[in-house]
Amino acid sequence: MDWRILILFVGFLIGLYKGGVGGPISVALALPLLGQTMGLKQAVGLTLPLLLFADLFAMRYYWKQWNMHYIRLLLPMAVVGIIVGAFFLKVLPADMLKKIIGIFTLGVIIYKLASDSLRSVEYQPRNWHGYVAGGASGFASTLANLGGPPTTAYLLLQKIEPASFIGTVTLFFFVINLLKVPVYLLLGTDVLDLDLVLSIIWILPIIPVGVWTGRKIIGWMNPKVFDWSLIAVLLYTSLSLLFS
Repeated sequence: MDWRILILFVGFLIGLYKGGVGGPISVALALPLLGQTMGLKQAVGLTLPLLLFADLFAMRYYWKQWNMHYIRLLLPMAVVGIIVGAFFLKVLPADMLKKIIGIFTLGVIIYKLASDSLRSVEYQPRNWHGYVAGGASGFASTLANLGGPPTTAYLLLQKIEPASFIGTVTLFFFVINLLKVPVYLLLGTDVLDLDLVLSIIWILPIIPVGVWTGRKIIGWMNPKVFDWSLIAVLLYTSLSLLFS
């Protein structure tokens, strides 16, 4: 399949995620799908501008609804995670990166299955929990654009109000994704090829379409049915990465 068709579909999936459907499963599908037609490092870089555009789009709805206390806890170690993730992205051979991304995507499935019960867990907040979540998110986001589960799991445990939760996640990952741009550029065209990025600008409008579709799906389809469909596809693609 042509990579342009796949990246169009990936943009749509990212829009669905921002529209409230699929959660991190939608984003986690991006790399295995693009990895069918290009190197995984290049797929990581090519997905970044789509995520940034989606973050900007989402911030319009949750402007200033974020909680800066949690941003300050998460961000410092996230920067460390970005640096460590960039090192591994540079030195890991393609086969090893494929296995690690396969493991990460399985981790997303486990998180998705466990996330509904996190709000009922008896939990005593500790600042270092935020540092660990931030560092893990920075690392996983840089290596595979899969930094969502550590931070969202941490914030779910805080039991903060829903709009503040989404606003905090949105601002945090917008900052993370912005910080990744110069890091990916330093890693070279194997990761972020500006000419290739410019060639997919036409795909950006599909993200708002995905957001709109996500909101419609919530209205007329059982979201759990849709989630389980995505989980099945993600399980197949993650196992393909691990055992191909």
